[in-house]
Amino acid sequence: MANNPQGEKRIRINADKRERNIEPRSDMRTAAKRVEKAVRNKDVDEAKRLLQTATSKIDKAVQRGIIHKNNGNRKKSKLMQKVNSLVK
Repeated sequence: MANNPQGEKRIRINADKRERNIEPRSDMRTAAKRVEKAVRNKDVDEAKRLLQTATSKIDKAVQRGIIHKNNGNRKKSKLMQKVNSLVK
């Protein structure tokens, strides 16, 4: 527990930021799972379409500082590898 007003304020600010980050992070994870599901079902067209959406959501999360740039690039790369494995 915070011992001074500044500590209490930091707790409030961090709670607000955490709440603000929940929705974009959840959207990003859901989009990635949809791509993976399309890959499992071997639906190439759907997987490619969903990959664009997932890439956009990952980029937005990076832009907002929710995840690190390298983490975003790694997530996009993994999804692209899975989609590209269907095309071959």
